[in-house]
Amino acid sequence: MPPSAERPVGRPRLGDVVREHRDILVAVAAGGVVGSLGRWGLGELLPHEFGGFAWSTFTVNVTGALLLGLLMAFMVDVLASTRYVRPFVGVGVLGGWTTFSTYMFDTRAMLATGDGPAGLLLYLGGTLVVGLVCVWVGLVAGRVTILAATRTQRRRHGHEVSDDHGGQRPDLPERARRRPEAGR
Repeated sequence: MPPSAERPVGRPRLGDVVREHRDILVAVAAGGVVGSLGRWGLGELLPHEFGGFAWSTFTVNVTGALLLGLLMAFMVDVLASTRYVRPFVGVGVLGGWTTFSTYMFDTRAMLATGDGPAGLLLYLGGTLVVGLVCVWVGLVAGRVTILAATRTQRRRHGHEVSDDHGGQRPDLPERARRRPEAGR
């Protein structure tokens, strides 16, 4: 190999990375198939005219944001040690389910048809705002669910759960209690 064609020191070869992580790539690909087929199915159920409000795209993007918020809450507190959940669900299923490219295509179509700036702004801004709110709702719902399940489990096993725990949160899994409070 000529000196100019050598790869930089410390940079792995693509083939090595693929061989080392092929199980993760299979999980992402399988999840992508599930998410993409789901999005296609919803698009068939909620068709729209070129330049019209794309309810199917809006729906997949905001529900994907909600599910991503839920997944983030569960990944931190419950599923942190799993190897395939985040690649399969987060990258694969939700990556295939949501679609930024179709969102932009629909926005451009609305601009091209000139059906009115109100609908365009509602679609463009509404998807963004509702999506961000859905991520937050998903995070909060996930945290509340985890806390409630943990409290129920502690009660079933005879552990007293009180509201006064001296600054500690015994109702959270050990991993979550070790995190700094600033992120909550």
